[in-house]
Amino acid sequence: MLEVDKNMPRRILMYSHDTFGLGHLRRCRALAHAIVDRYKSVSVLILTGSPIIGSFSFKARVDFVRIPGVIKLHNGQYTSLSLLQDLSQTLALRESIIRHTAELFDPDLFIVDKEPLGLKGEIEPTLSMLKQKGVPMVLGVRDVLDAPHLLRVEWEEKRAIEAIKTYYRQVWVYGDPSMGNPLDGVAGSEEVGDRVVYTGYLRRSLPETYSSQILQQLKEPYILVTPGGGGDGIAMVDAVLRAYEQCLDLPLDVLIVLGPFMPKDVQDNFQKRAAVHSNVRMIMFDNCMEALMQRAEAVVAMAGYNTFCEILSFDKPALLLPRKEPRQEQWLRALKAQELGLVTAIDLSEKELDRLLSEALKTLHLKPKPSSRLTPHFLGGLDTVRDQVADLIGLGEEDNNA
Repeated sequence: MLEVDKNMPRRILMYSHDTFGLGHLRRCRALAHAIVDRYKSVSVLILTGSPIIGSFSFKARVDFVRIPGVIKLHNGQYTSLSLLQDLSQTLALRESIIRHTAELFDPDLFIVDKEPLGLKGEIEPTLSMLKQKGVPMVLGVRDVLDAPHLLRVEWEEKRAIEAIKTYYRQVWVYGDPSMGNPLDGVAGSEEVGDRVVYTGYLRRSLPETYSSQILQQLKEPYILVTPGGGGDGIAMVDAVLRAYEQCLDLPLDVLIVLGPFMPKDVQDNFQKRAAVHSNVRMIMFDNCMEALMQRAEAVVAMAGYNTFCEILSFDKPALLLPRKEPRQEQWLRALKAQELGLVTAIDLSEKELDRLLSEALKTLHLKPKPSSRLTPHFLGGLDTVRDQVADLIGLGEEDNNA
C-alpha cells in the first residue's frame, strides 16, 4: 500500500445547486473557510448556481465556478434564471461544466450540499466518475430538511437513499441530535444510519477584515430584522413594519435588511413605509451580516439554517417568524429551538399576530441569551468537519495552522 504524503497539496470540490436564496452558498463558504484556515495545503473550489456569489469575499485558496443559474417557480417547476434557452439545455450545460470541472480539478474529496444527486440528477455523472477514481464523497444536510411525510415522497422520487448507498462515504448532519433526526420517516434511512455524523451547528464569527455598507452609520441600540435572501420573507417584514407603524412605544430602533431576492416592487413599497418612521432603518443587502448581527441587541428572523447558526454564534435573543411553505423546515426548526429554550417563535398565521408581535418586540432584548441553554458540542460543527476532512484525505498535524 502506498504511503500518503500528508504535506502534499489537497483539493476539495464542493457543490451547491443554489436555485433560491443564500443558504446553500453561505454554508459552503463557511465550511470552505474553516477548512483552509486549519490546513495550509488544502484548496477548495465551490461549484454554485448562485447569481450573487461575486458579492462575497473569499479567503486565499478558496475559489468558485459559477454554473448557469436556474430558479424554482411557485408551481414547483424550474426555469433558466438568465439564459434564453430551454431548461433542459441549461441543465445539460450545468452537468457538463460540473463534470469537466471535476475532471480538471481532480479533487481528493467531493462535498455535496443537500441534494444527493444534485439538481435534477445533474451531478450523478460526476459522482460516478469520481467513485471510479476512488475519491471519497460526503453529503452534507441541514439539521431539518422537511416534515417526514413530505420528505419521504421527495426522497423516493429523487432516489436519495439509493444515491447515498451508492456514492457517499458519510452523511454530515450540520446540527445536534437534540434537534431531531433529519432523515426520520424516510424509507431505507436506517440502512445508511452508520454513515451519519452529527457535526454540531456551524459556528459563525466576524471576518478578520470586512467592510459593511452601513455599520458606521447605524444608530444603536437596534434590533436586526433579516429574512435571509428575502425572496420568501415578505410576510415577515410586513408584520414587523406593521408593529412599528401601530405601536409607537417600542423601545428599540430596528434595522431591516430586505435581502437581494425580494422583488423590487415589494422593496420599494417597504422603503416608502419605513421612510416616515425615524426608528426604522431599511437596506437591501449587506455582505457582512455577521457584523450587523454582532452589534444588534436582538434578532427577528425566519428560522433559516444560516441565520439560526448566526443567532447562536453571536448569542442574541431571537424571535423567529418561520414560513411553512413550500417546506416545513423553518417551522419545525423554530418549534424545536423554542422547546429547547433557545428562541421565541410566533406563527405568522396567528389571528392575533399584530398584538403578539408588538408584545414580543417590547421585551425581546431582555430575554435570556441562547448560551444559557447550549450544550458544549452544540456549536462544534466546524471543528468536527475539519477533523472528518483530515481523516478522509489523510491530513496530518503538521498541516494544521491552528
